[in-house]
Amino acid sequence: MRAAMAAAEVGDDVLDRDPTMRELEERVAGLLGAADALWTPSGSMGNLIALMSHIRRGDTFLAPTGSHVLDAELGTAAWLAGGMPKPLSHDAGPGKVSPDAVRRAAGSTGPYYTLRATLLCLENTHNAAGGTVTAPEEHAAVAAAARRAKLKVHLDGARLWHAAVALGVPPAALTVGADTVQVCLSKGLGAPVGSVVAGSVEFVEEARRLRKMLGGGVRQGGVLAAAGLVALDRIDRLAEDHARARTLAGGLQERGWRASTPETNIVLVAVADLDGSLRRFEEAGVRVSTMSGQVRLMTHADLTDADITVALDRIGPIVPPPRTNGGPADRSGGGRAPARPAAR
Repeated sequence: MRAAMAAAEVGDDVLDRDPTMRELEERVAGLLGAADALWTPSGSMGNLIALMSHIRRGDTFLAPTGSHVLDAELGTAAWLAGGMPKPLSHDAGPGKVSPDAVRRAAGSTGPYYTLRATLLCLENTHNAAGGTVTAPEEHAAVAAAARRAKLKVHLDGARLWHAAVALGVPPAALTVGADTVQVCLSKGLGAPVGSVVAGSVEFVEEARRLRKMLGGGVRQGGVLAAAGLVALDRIDRLAEDHARARTLAGGLQERGWRASTPETNIVLVAVADLDGSLRRFEEAGVRVSTMSGQVRLMTHADLTDADITVALDRIGPIVPPPRTNGGPADRSGGGRAPARPAAR
């Protein structure tokens, strides 16, 4: 990847486009079944650009509870896009909403002073729900309900590659009915930076202006786009991350931990004492994060099968063994080694 970045053909993407950046955008558009696409420095910016394009001040937009656009983008959907968020409960499974829920939430036109829903934001996989996957027929049904309710549809597909690999379908099968889609090149694929937002040719023309407005234009962007092109060649290997996540979850369950059975590469662990559990994992040399009030562990390209075994040995059972020889129990499962980088 670094060699590809160093050898990239470059131009000025702010002025007359960068050839490597354009190659990346066209390749992603083809994978997503979209007419065109635009590189952005981050998925948050890609989502914001889509919302700014779809929403007018005073509109409301719908999104499943816990969605990234609701909880992890510093309120820019309301602050900069001007939309009032309306969370929808997961009535069709973790991270999922039903067509009926969309129809009810969209409502009907009221007096001039009422909020009017104009957009539905979906997320696949749903990060906060534990990387849960929405199947093509589920997505298409919800998107169709939104369109019947005269809503635009934006898909936050930061982890769409994970969903496609888990289901064994092409990414375009998961974008049907969406007006815009954002996908990430770093989550699981290993690029150091970058996402792509896709849609119609007209949308991308506007999105390029919005990206500049938000400070997201780059000059010799081919250096970064080259990493994205290499990242796209790594999509199929996400199946390894999914398999390791299942191994990790199964090992934790055998040791008494209340770990979820993952659909992709995210393992959530419900614990009674979150802060104490985080300290225990850190002391064991296993770096984790939090999500939805639980411990979150993620498998990624930098891990091997042996790393999963070592992590499980260090974490150990949820109830540590009794003290021996008057000393404290060793809860790390072995000598301490440098912690792995925080998971993507």
